[in-house]
Amino acid sequence: MKEKLQLFITGGTFDKEYNYITGKLYFKNTHLDDMLERGRCTLDYQIKTLMMVDSLEMTDKDRAYILEECIASSANRILLTHGTDTMVKTAHYLAEHGLEGKTVVITGAMIPYAFGGSSDGFFNLGSTLAFCQVLPPGIYISMNGKYFDYDKVEKNYETGYFVSK
Repeated sequence: MKEKLQLFITGGTFDKEYNYITGKLYFKNTHLDDMLERGRCTLDYQIKTLMMVDSLEMTDKDRAYILEECIASSANRILLTHGTDTMVKTAHYLAEHGLEGKTVVITGAMIPYAFGGSSDGFFNLGSTLAFCQVLPPGIYISMNGKYFDYDKVEKNYETGYFVSK
C-alpha cells in the first residue's frame, strides 16, 4: 500500500485569481482540489491550506509555521505549493531548521491556474506529485518538469525558468 501524501498550500501565483475590474491578482480559494479532480488523481492524499500569501510577503514566521506543520505531519512525503519568488528561500529554511527524514517537494506556477490553458500550474502539480512518490528524503524544488536539490537551484528572472546553479 502506498503511503499518504500531504499537500500543503501556501498561496503564490499558483492560486491567484484575476480581478477583471481592477486588473489586480488576489487570493480567494485554492485550486488544488479542482486540479486533482480534473487530473483524475487517484493518489491517497490530504490537503491543508496553511496560508494564502504572495511569497514576496512571506516572513520567517510563516516559514516557521510551514516547518512546524511539516514536522507534525504523519506523512513522510509532502508537496508544498509556494510562490516562485521565494520558494528556494523557504526550502533552505526547512533544510537549515532540522526537517529531516521526509521528502518535501516545493512547486508553484509562473501563471495562475485560473488563467486556464496558459498556466504552467497543472503541469507542475502533476510532475511534483510524481516526484514526491519516488524521491528519497530531502528538500526539493520542482518546476518545468524537473526537480532540483534545494541548494542547487535558482530562478532565472530573465527566462522565467528554474535552473541548476
